[in-house]
Amino acid sequence: MMKFADNSCSKTVSYIGEADGKETPEDVSSLLDRLALIPFDFSIDDSGSSAQEHGACCSKNVMRKQRHWEKIVVAKKSKRRQEKERRKAKQSGDVSGGTDAQHSKKFLKALTKKRLLEAKDSGPKLCIDLSMTDHMSKKEISRLAAQIGRLYGSNKKAAKPFWLYLTGLVENSLLYDECVRMNDGFVHYLVESTEDHFLDLFPLEMIIYLTPDSDLVLQDINPTKVYVLGGLVDESVQKKVTYQKAKDHGLHTARLPIQEYMVKKDNVKNYHSEILAINQVFDILRTYCETRSWPEALRAGVSPGKGFVLQDEITLEN
Repeated sequence: MMKFADNSCSKTVSYIGEADGKETPEDVSSLLDRLALIPFDFSIDDSGSSAQEHGACCSKNVMRKQRHWEKIVVAKKSKRRQEKERRKAKQSGDVSGGTDAQHSKKFLKALTKKRLLEAKDSGPKLCIDLSMTDHMSKKEISRLAAQIGRLYGSNKKAAKPFWLYLTGLVENSLLYDECVRMNDGFVHYLVESTEDHFLDLFPLEMIIYLTPDSDLVLQDINPTKVYVLGGLVDESVQKKVTYQKAKDHGLHTARLPIQEYMVKKDNVKNYHSEILAINQVFDILRTYCETRSWPEALRAGVSPGKGFVLQDEITLEN
């Protein structure tokens, strides 16, 4: 579109000589001079359409990104929902023996409580002797409190839980306070907690004190017996503390069959130890009750850091 820059030039231009139909060179030259004086605007006014096209382009990009983001959000929500359902199904299966029924947390909690209370009458019995805190530093007592929490958590998950006794636990003592501080819900644990000594609770013939220094090997777990673990975390490695205590009271002792099923493995520090945390010992006892296999039980409780491996694992490596 051509525009005249001046309205005065919008009048009709008549050629000189048009009346007589003759054009002289002078007429043509004069006409060209006059046309040269008229300014014309040859620019194309498309600013509006360009802005509209740019805006439309931007809107399309924004909408495309928004749709893409919405798809991502929906996918994440769906994935989280599926993961939650899988966890529920797995937890329900573990507790109820592999059934597909999905239960609420309240139901699972009630079911766990029922199993633990049933163990009081029919399950194996494990006693943690907590009367040796005078042999431990504050740091070691804190570690023992943490081990008690892990042991109880493992027992709650067991298909065949033990009935647990915490003996020699004095209320408001350092160990008691650490147990409350480090373990949520400790005061509501389904265990028998008492300040009494275990010797005041059970006949001597029922007690088997588990200690790594015993000469006798634990062959099986008898539900009519009470197995006692010394609640002792000893970083200074005071040897035979629990064994000597058991012998002083004329108690039967036994050790886990680590030497019978495991062998020492070479390591950089040349470190080998049969001394386990109480929760590790419990994991061995629990797994044995469920599988009736000492190799499986020892694999569950003896960490590689102890320097022992199962004999069949050494054979496979060779």
